[in-house]
Amino acid sequence: MKIAVSASGTQLDSEIDPRFGRCAYFLIVDTEDMGFEFFPNENVSLGGGAGIQSAQFVASTGAKAVITGNCGPNAVRTLSAAGVQLITGQTGTVREAVERYKKGDLKPTDQPNVSDHFGMGRGMGMGRGMGQGRGMGMGRGMGQGRGMGMGRGMGQGRGMGMSGSGGPDPNPLSREEELDSLKRQASDLKRQMEEIQDRIKDIEKKD
Repeated sequence: MKIAVSASGTQLDSEIDPRFGRCAYFLIVDTEDMGFEFFPNENVSLGGGAGIQSAQFVASTGAKAVITGNCGPNAVRTLSAAGVQLITGQTGTVREAVERYKKGDLKPTDQPNVSDHFGMGRGMGMGRGMGQGRGMGMGRGMGQGRGMGMGRGMGQGRGMGMSGSGGPDPNPLSREEELDSLKRQASDLKRQMEEIQDRIKDIEKKD
Protein backbone atom coordinates (compact mmCIF):
# COMPACT_ATOMS: atom_id res chain seq x y z
CA MET A 1 0.00 0.00 0.00
CA LYS A 2 1.24 3.46 -0.87
CA ILE A 3 1.03 6.34 1.59
CA ALA A 4 1.77 9.99 0.77
CA VAL A 5 3.45 12.04 3.50
CA SER A 6 4.04 15.80 3.41
CA ALA A 7 7.73 16.19 4.16
CA SER A 8 10.30 18.93 4.69
CA GLY A 9 13.02 16.83 3.02
CA THR A 10 13.58 13.92 0.70
CA GLN A 11 14.32 11.07 3.13
CA LEU A 12 12.32 8.80 5.44
CA ASP A 13 13.97 10.52 8.39
CA SER A 14 12.94 13.97 7.18
CA GLU A 15 10.48 15.83 9.37
CA ILE A 16 6.82 15.93 8.43
CA ASP A 17 5.94 19.26 6.85
CA PRO A 18 2.90 20.60 8.74
CA ARG A 19 1.39 22.01 5.54
CA PHE A 20 -0.28 19.71 3.04
CA GLY A 21 -1.00 21.89 0.02
CA ARG A 22 2.22 23.87 0.33
CA CYS A 23 4.60 21.29 1.76
CA ALA A 24 8.14 21.15 0.39
CA TYR A 25 7.99 17.54 -0.77
CA PHE A 26 5.69 14.56 -1.01
CA LEU A 27 7.17 11.19 -0.07
CA ILE A 28 5.23 8.25 -1.48
CA VAL A 29 6.04 5.33 0.80
CA ASP A 30 5.27 1.65 0.20
CA THR A 31 4.21 0.19 3.53
CA GLU A 32 5.29 -3.30 2.50
CA ASP A 33 9.02 -2.65 2.23
CA MET A 34 9.34 1.06 3.18
CA GLY A 35 10.57 1.83 -0.31
CA PHE A 36 9.73 5.39 -1.34
CA GLU A 37 9.82 8.06 -4.00
CA PHE A 38 9.97 11.80 -3.38
CA PHE A 39 8.48 14.62 -5.43
CA PRO A 40 9.04 18.37 -5.03
CA ASN A 41 5.69 20.04 -4.49
CA GLU A 42 5.11 22.20 -7.56
CA ASN A 43 2.11 23.87 -5.91
CA VAL A 44 4.03 25.48 -3.06
CA SER A 45 3.93 28.99 -4.53
CA LEU A 46 0.39 28.99 -5.92
CA GLY A 47 -1.70 31.96 -4.85
CA GLY A 48 -4.75 29.72 -4.51
CA GLY A 49 -5.84 26.16 -5.13
CA ALA A 50 -2.65 24.58 -3.75
CA GLY A 51 -4.61 22.14 -1.60
CA ILE A 52 -6.75 20.95 -4.48
CA GLN A 53 -3.80 20.59 -6.86
CA SER A 54 -1.74 18.76 -4.24
CA ALA A 55 -4.62 16.42 -3.45
CA GLN A 56 -5.06 15.62 -7.14
CA PHE A 57 -1.33 14.95 -7.49
CA VAL A 58 -1.31 12.62 -4.48
CA ALA A 59 -4.28 10.70 -5.86
CA SER A 60 -2.51 10.36 -9.22
CA THR A 61 0.42 8.56 -7.55
CA GLY A 62 -1.82 5.73 -6.41
CA ALA A 63 -1.48 6.61 -2.72
CA LYS A 64 -4.39 5.32 -0.62
CA ALA A 65 -3.72 7.52 2.41
CA VAL A 66 -2.17 10.89 3.27
CA ILE A 67 -0.30 11.69 6.46
CA THR A 68 0.27 15.37 7.20
CA GLY A 69 0.09 18.02 9.87
CA ASN A 70 -2.68 20.30 8.62
CA CYS A 71 -5.17 20.10 5.78
CA GLY A 72 -7.78 22.62 4.62
CA PRO A 73 -11.36 22.01 3.50
CA ASN A 74 -10.74 22.11 -0.28
CA ALA A 75 -8.00 19.50 -0.07
CA VAL A 76 -10.11 17.36 2.27
CA ARG A 77 -13.00 17.33 -0.21
CA THR A 78 -10.70 16.49 -3.11
CA LEU A 79 -9.00 13.65 -1.26
CA SER A 80 -12.34 12.28 -0.12
CA ALA A 81 -13.70 12.34 -3.67
CA ALA A 82 -10.62 10.42 -4.82
CA GLY A 83 -11.07 7.79 -2.10
CA VAL A 84 -7.83 8.73 -0.31
CA GLN A 85 -7.74 8.48 3.48
CA LEU A 86 -6.53 11.54 5.40
CA ILE A 87 -4.64 11.60 8.69
CA THR A 88 -3.81 15.00 10.16
CA GLY A 89 -2.12 16.34 13.27
CA GLN A 90 1.08 14.35 12.75
CA THR A 91 4.62 15.42 13.68
CA GLY A 92 8.02 13.74 13.83
CA THR A 93 9.66 11.99 10.92
CA VAL A 94 8.09 10.38 7.89
CA ARG A 95 9.36 6.97 8.99
CA GLU A 96 7.84 7.31 12.46
CA ALA A 97 4.46 8.34 11.07
CA VAL A 98 4.33 5.46 8.60
CA GLU A 99 5.25 3.00 11.37
CA ARG A 100 2.42 4.40 13.50
CA TYR A 101 0.05 3.94 10.59
CA LYS A 102 1.15 0.34 10.05
CA LYS A 103 0.50 -0.41 13.73
CA GLY A 104 -3.01 0.96 13.45
CA ASP A 105 -2.32 3.86 15.80
CA LEU A 106 -3.52 6.54 13.35
CA LYS A 107 -7.17 7.21 12.63
CA PRO A 108 -8.41 8.79 9.38
CA THR A 109 -10.54 11.93 9.44
CA ASP A 110 -12.90 13.56 7.00
CA GLN A 111 -12.66 17.00 8.60
CA PRO A 112 -10.20 19.85 7.87
CA ASN A 113 -8.16 21.13 10.81
CA VAL A 114 -7.17 24.49 9.28
CA SER A 115 -8.83 27.06 7.03
CA ASP A 116 -8.22 27.53 3.32
CA HIS A 117 -4.90 29.13 2.32
CA PHE A 118 -3.08 27.84 5.40
CA GLY A 119 0.68 28.19 4.95
CA MET A 120 0.58 30.91 2.30
CA GLY A 121 3.29 32.86 4.13
CA ARG A 122 5.93 30.79 2.42
CA GLY A 123 6.71 30.41 -1.24
CA MET A 124 7.44 34.08 -1.91
CA GLY A 125 10.93 33.42 -3.17
CA MET A 126 12.23 32.06 -6.41
CA GLY A 127 9.10 30.29 -7.46
CA ARG A 128 8.94 30.62 -11.21
CA GLY A 129 11.22 32.16 -13.76
CA MET A 130 14.40 31.36 -15.63
CA GLY A 131 12.64 28.44 -17.27
CA GLN A 132 11.69 27.43 -20.76
CA GLY A 133 9.45 30.27 -21.89
CA ARG A 134 9.53 32.23 -25.10
CA GLY A 135 11.04 35.64 -25.51
CA MET A 136 13.12 37.76 -23.17
CA GLY A 137 11.24 39.07 -20.19
CA MET A 138 7.94 37.56 -21.18
CA GLY A 139 7.71 35.02 -18.39
CA ARG A 140 7.10 35.28 -14.70
CA GLY A 141 10.22 36.48 -13.10
CA MET A 142 12.24 35.94 -9.98
CA GLY A 143 10.60 36.74 -6.67
CA GLN A 144 7.07 38.00 -6.36
CA GLY A 145 6.53 39.93 -9.52
CA ARG A 146 7.40 39.95 -13.15
CA GLY A 147 10.86 40.51 -14.36
CA MET A 148 13.79 38.69 -15.79
CA GLY A 149 11.80 35.57 -16.55
CA MET A 150 12.17 33.18 -19.39
CA GLY A 151 9.00 31.28 -18.52
CA ARG A 152 8.61 28.69 -15.84
CA GLY A 153 11.43 26.96 -14.12
CA MET A 154 13.72 26.96 -11.18
CA GLY A 155 12.84 26.69 -7.54
CA GLN A 156 10.07 25.59 -5.29
CA GLY A 157 9.06 28.98 -4.02
CA ARG A 158 11.11 28.78 -0.85
CA GLY A 159 14.23 30.53 -1.98
CA MET A 160 14.19 33.91 -0.27
CA GLY A 161 13.54 32.69 3.25
CA MET A 162 10.84 35.29 3.93
CA SER A 163 7.26 34.79 5.02
CA GLY A 164 4.31 36.67 3.63
CA SER A 165 4.37 39.01 6.62
CA GLY A 166 7.97 39.96 5.95
CA GLY A 167 9.35 37.99 8.87
CA PRO A 168 11.88 35.17 8.80
CA ASP A 169 10.84 31.80 7.45
CA PRO A 170 9.91 29.70 10.51
CA ASN A 171 11.02 26.48 8.81
CA PRO A 172 14.08 27.28 6.68
CA LEU A 173 15.63 24.76 4.37
CA SER A 174 18.31 22.56 5.83
CA ARG A 175 21.87 23.02 4.57
CA GLU A 176 21.60 19.91 2.41
CA GLU A 177 18.23 20.92 0.94
CA GLU A 178 19.40 24.45 0.21
CA LEU A 179 22.59 23.16 -1.42
CA ASP A 180 20.62 20.72 -3.56
CA SER A 181 18.20 23.47 -4.58
CA LEU A 182 21.01 25.86 -5.48
CA LYS A 183 22.75 23.21 -7.56
CA ARG A 184 19.55 22.58 -9.50
CA GLN A 185 19.09 26.30 -10.02
CA ALA A 186 22.69 26.68 -11.24
CA SER A 187 22.18 23.81 -13.68
CA ASP A 188 18.96 25.38 -14.95
CA LEU A 189 20.66 28.75 -15.38
CA LYS A 190 23.55 27.20 -17.28
CA ARG A 191 21.14 25.46 -19.61
CA GLN A 192 19.19 28.67 -20.13
CA MET A 193 22.34 30.61 -20.97
CA GLU A 194 23.33 27.99 -23.53
CA GLU A 195 19.88 28.15 -25.12
CA ILE A 196 20.00 31.95 -25.22
CA GLN A 197 23.44 31.92 -26.82
CA ASP A 198 22.24 29.41 -29.43
CA ARG A 199 19.22 31.57 -30.16
CA ILE A 200 21.40 34.68 -30.54
CA LYS A 201 23.60 32.83 -33.04
CA ASP A 202 20.56 31.68 -35.02
CA ILE A 203 19.22 35.22 -35.23
CA GLU A 204 22.61 36.64 -36.22
CA LYS A 205 22.89 34.07 -39.04
CA LYS A 206 19.54 35.22 -40.42
CA ASP A 207 20.80 38.79 -40.54
